[in-house]
Amino acid sequence: MGFVKEFKEFAFKGNVVDLAVGVIIGGAFGAIVKSLVDDVITPLLLTPALKAAGAENIKELAWNGVTYGNFLSSVISFLVIAFVLFLLIKAANKVNKKEEAAPAGPSSTDVLLAEIRDELKKKSSI
Repeated sequence: MGFVKEFKEFAFKGNVVDLAVGVIIGGAFGAIVKSLVDDVITPLLLTPALKAAGAENIKELAWNGVTYGNFLSSVISFLVIAFVLFLLIKAANKVNKKEEAAPAGPSSTDVLLAEIRDELKKKSSI
């Protein structure tokens, strides 16, 4: 098999294409969440804390020369992404949840064996 043909089979398998789509969508989703954290959550929720700390911007937060504001922003981003993914997966699992089939009754062979067992018990107890 030629190298190009082998690569073509690998590259266009469903799993590889699905993974590529997932990575692209994940990157776009990351940009949306970053904007949500930087432009909405941070100004709304952290403004009082930032003013108390003497910083108007989360990225300006520093302590003894260590600028931890960017790290704090990244942690908030991670928590929001994790929470949104949790909700999405929970909803997907709820939609995909299949009704569990009721356990089937004993097969005809099991019924017959149970009858034989019961007869043998009767004969041995006589």
